[in-house]
Amino acid sequence: MERSFEAVLVEQCATTLAGVKPASLFRYQGADRRQSREAAARWAKELAPYGITVRILKVCPQTGACLIYLYRAGWLRSILSEPSNRAFLARQGYQTDQDCPGLLRQLSRRLCLEREFPHEIGVFLGYPLEDVVGFIRNQGQGFTCCGCWKAYGDPDAAARHFAQLNKCTRVYLRLFHEGTPIFRLAVAA
Repeated sequence: MERSFEAVLVEQCATTLAGVKPASLFRYQGADRRQSREAAARWAKELAPYGITVRILKVCPQTGACLIYLYRAGWLRSILSEPSNRAFLARQGYQTDQDCPGLLRQLSRRLCLEREFPHEIGVFLGYPLEDVVGFIRNQGQGFTCCGCWKAYGDPDAAARHFAQLNKCTRVYLRLFHEGTPIFRLAVAA
């Protein structure tokens, strides 16, 4: 059974809708090649008044499946302007003299053109830099806690944070399945 764009959006992006995480990412393949793009465009308009941006980062040329990125632009700008994140992205080959949309275009190109998955995407999703660097350096091994991502710092703090994110997702899914519309789940910036 095909799940609706809206159901996947809430399942994968509840924490961003709620304003407890700056960004989320999900893959969606509609019934035909246009459906995913049209749904993303519709929700981009619906969520813009709440300070939430919806952007397609990649489209699979074979299947038409889209990699959809939902983010809070102000929060993401703040993350991407942090000197440590900028230095890290520069080491990964990004032209960091660009603004947030320019950095997102570079990320999109990497997703589309590079053979290896660009794990620096964790910065764009609001993961702690320590965890992004730890994942890359350790090739996904040796983590201290695993939840929504692999953490490499304090395992207790990571576990508490993951529990908060999981609770948010459970509550939002329950509300959505009870009939609460997405625009009522979106917390304004």
